[in-house]
Parts: sequence; C-alpha cells; structure tokens
Amino acid sequence: MAVYQTSDLTAASFSIALFGLAATTVLLLIGTAWVGRNWRLPVSLCAIAALVGIGAVHEARDVWLAGHGVPVVYHYEGWLVSMPLQVVALFFLARTAGKLSAGLFWRLLVVSVLMVFVRYLGEAQIMHPTLSFLIGLVFWLYLLGEFFFGHMDDVVRTSTGDHLRRGYFWLRLIVTIGWAIYPLGNFLTAFAGLTDDGSLSVAYNLADILNRMAFGVAVLTTAILVTEENAHA
Repeated sequence: MAVYQTSDLTAASFSIALFGLAATTVLLLIGTAWVGRNWRLPVSLCAIAALVGIGAVHEARDVWLAGHGVPVVYHYEGWLVSMPLQVVALFFLARTAGKLSAGLFWRLLVVSVLMVFVRYLGEAQIMHPTLSFLIGLVFWLYLLGEFFFGHMDDVVRTSTGDHLRRGYFWLRLIVTIGWAIYPLGNFLTAFAGLTDDGSLSVAYNLADILNRMAFGVAVLTTAILVTEENAHA
C-alpha cells in the first residue's frame, strides 16, 4: 500500500476527486427515485459519467503514487466516456421540454467523442499538435453553438416553467467555463512545453468538482424541481 506524504497535494487532489465522485454517483443513483420518469435517463447518465470518473481517477492516482507522473492517456480515457455521456444527458434534459431529432442526438454524440479523441491524438504526438488543437476547438465550439443557438435552446426557451430554463442555463455555463480547462491544458502541453509535474493533474482534479460533480447535481436538482413543479401544476 502506497503511503501519502503530507506535502503531496497531487495525491490528495486525486483522493478528493475520487471521494467526491463516489458521493456524487451514490446521490444521483438514489436521486433517480425522486424524479419523474422522463428525468431518470439524464440523471442516470450523469451517474454513469461520475462512475467512470471514479475508475479513471483511481487509475491515475495509482500511477502518480508509483512514479510521480501521470501519462496523458490516464486523463483522456475517462474523458472519452464521461464527456459524451454528459452531452447526451444535456440532450435528454432539453428533450423533456419538446421533441428533438435523432439526427441531433447522433451529431452531439459523435462530435463530443471526436472532440476528446482528437485532442488525445495531438497530446500523444500521433497527430500534429496544432491541427489536433484546432480541430478539437472547432468541435467544442460546435457543441456550444448547439447548446446556445440550436434547436435545444429553442425547445428549452419556449418551455413552461422557470426551473428547466434556469437549470439549462447553468449547465451550459459549466460546459462553457468549466470545460475550457481541457483545451487550455491541451494548449499548455502542446505549445508551451508544459510537463505535468502534478500541477496539471491537480487542476484537472479540482475541475472535476465543477465538471462532473456539480454538473450531475445540477441535473438532479433541475429534475427534482421540475418534477415538483409539474406535480403542483
């Protein structure tokens, strides 16, 4: 069993992320009993995304404790699953307010997977870093465009009740502000020559509080409030 040093903030940040993701997963799974039937899917998808995060963070922590370095693959293997799940959860959240096409679903899913995968190719030196960064940025901007100006926004904006619109607003902010750390990290490693001495892992672990935990809790809170709102309507 590895023993933490008191000053090892990187290892501590992995544990904080691990415990927080575990608590979030349990809360979301329990929370599926508190929401309406059409809300169980987005809440469950967020729970699965948090569960995937647990495995990814646990692996990365073991690697850090073994050699005080985390190869980039340990970050991307979790993101490649959890970020598309969260995008799909946001799609089904908007879908509770109105009809959305299957074509939009598949576009969001494919683009979110490619966004993460292309960034990995660049950081792993399999693809030219500049090209990888630009393509990943375009994919992220496409997702934001759909969330802010596409049919999802139209459906939510014309829905009845304030809770869904407010929840969708905050979730879009998380995808905009919180997810910005990933292209930023990609930029620093690809162009600024940053090597992960633990500081980048700490930043990613702290970002998990917003990007995985708060995202899931926001979906659950929105689901509960909308369910209660519909029950009293």
